[in-house]
Amino acid sequence: MEARTKSPANADVMTAIQGLYKAMYSGGVDPRVQELVHLRASQINGCSPCVFAGIASAKKHGETDERLHNVVTWRETPFFSEGERAALALTEAATRIQDGAPGVTDEIWEAAATHFDEKQLSAITLNIALTNFFNRINHTIREQAGKTW
Repeated sequence: MEARTKSPANADVMTAIQGLYKAMYSGGVDPRVQELVHLRASQINGCSPCVFAGIASAKKHGETDERLHNVVTWRETPFFSEGERAALALTEAATRIQDGAPGVTDEIWEAAATHFDEKQLSAITLNIALTNFFNRINHTIREQAGKTW
């Protein structure tokens, strides 16, 4: 499969996205948690470029292969803290909103709120939204894995 576009994104769009990322990373969430959130949403959506880039970025933040290989099975493994598990549950619920899925229940939100304050929850929510945004763009234009941004 070949990518449908070759040109870079519009400069104004990139400036806006950079502002969103700046806000997300200023939210006080451990960058490794944010990388796990990005990776899990991208796995759910089957976005190979985001999975590829997300793994590279997570490793730059000190994430281990052991944990990265087990994000997809985070419920069945001992490698994640309770806070990370809450962030991953929130990610899954916010990403899987199709065809009547319950989305983010009060129970999921409250579990996340026991580990993250409002500013951090806002940053995690923004990360989930941005990841889903890029996942959908990449599916639309058939972006290929192998690039890091």
